[in-house]
Amino acid sequence: MTLANHCTDRIFARYWIETAFPLDDAAAIMAGEQSTGTFVRVPGETDELRERYAARVERIVELDKVEAPSLPGSGLPRKHAGPVVRRAAEVTLSWPMANLGPSLPNLLATVAGNLFELKPFSGLKLLDIALPPAFLSAYQGPQFGTEGTRRLTGVYGRPLIGTIIKPSVGMTPEQTAAQVKILAEAGVDFIKDDELQADGPHCPFDQRVPAVLRVLNEYADKYGRRPMYAANITGEIDQMLRRHDLVVASGGICVMASVNSIGLPAMTALRRHAQVAIHGHRNGWGMFSRSHATGMSFIAFQKFWRLAGIDHVHVNGLRNKFCEDDASVVASARECLTPMFPAPHKGCEIMPVFSSGQSASQAPDTYRALGSMDLIFACGGGILAHPAGPAAGVRSLRQAWQAAAAGISLAEYAQSHEELRAALEAFAA
Repeated sequence: MTLANHCTDRIFARYWIETAFPLDDAAAIMAGEQSTGTFVRVPGETDELRERYAARVERIVELDKVEAPSLPGSGLPRKHAGPVVRRAAEVTLSWPMANLGPSLPNLLATVAGNLFELKPFSGLKLLDIALPPAFLSAYQGPQFGTEGTRRLTGVYGRPLIGTIIKPSVGMTPEQTAAQVKILAEAGVDFIKDDELQADGPHCPFDQRVPAVLRVLNEYADKYGRRPMYAANITGEIDQMLRRHDLVVASGGICVMASVNSIGLPAMTALRRHAQVAIHGHRNGWGMFSRSHATGMSFIAFQKFWRLAGIDHVHVNGLRNKFCEDDASVVASARECLTPMFPAPHKGCEIMPVFSSGQSASQAPDTYRALGSMDLIFACGGGILAHPAGPAAGVRSLRQAWQAAAAGISLAEYAQSHEELRAALEAFAA
């Protein structure tokens, strides 16, 4: 359940915890650690100060008992005697905005700071945050988002069919541009650099991007439309701004950055400078998500980056090659399309990017689960490895989404659509 906030002066965060401490005590430890408190009362920590600035425990929901600690290094209450009983719970805390102001870096330190190391907890995970609208006044949020991405690409009424330049590394700028030409002529809507390809000596950014965009400009002159190309500009702040400017000067409409690599301040700086869409890549996400007992949910994670200014973000895909289950993927995508703030404030919706082992076979299940066509459906092998070639791969994906929208099974639709039939045979789940 998404955490809602109709309060203008407080920040809320919801956590899953696991502890051998009484739940009221554990929640109070969390609140004290992340606001006014330390392990003992100190001079100056008056009752008045605590009343104004201490974090509040808003809610505790007890869950199941736990047989063994999920994480090592946890402790027991002082003078503990008897059997150890560990409990899981959901805890919601809140902080006054006056503690930090509308600052994303300091918000991260507040809601996801030293909590994860506290000895009373054998598990602790940030599940969600809810912020006052003041954050939207301080940060610009997405410049294009879902509607702007459709406007830039001219694609309406269906998902954007996307792909990734492969192999990820090893090709020259000329070879990369040649592959992009094939993909553009195949009818793909969106093409991105792999996150591993930024500015290597064998494929320098300053050569690769103009070569790719020259191909796409020629394609646009001929056909009146162009795929969106997300050029990977990940780097130091000054490098990213310079690379962004080269993309713009070359006729590009999108840049890509690896969000975990550059950090929130760098993304904020990029957004303030940007004239094109920002494609957010979440590589490294497993550090936050792989364990059920620590880290951060994607629902919380993506809110930081939406405010910082990304327009798209990866959410994995159904039946993917990674460890994330389908329910988590769909919840992540749905959250990207959900407003962060109540009306009349701007919603900050961004476009989810489904990827990782996707092909025509996942389209109907993705549509049924998400209930929306507002997504980028990125397929590498599902396009490039189609038995009849990339153009047939793109057609198979559009046919799969047509079937999904019409409520027709893929097997039935494939009887009259040969590209879809070949894709289902080649990429059977």
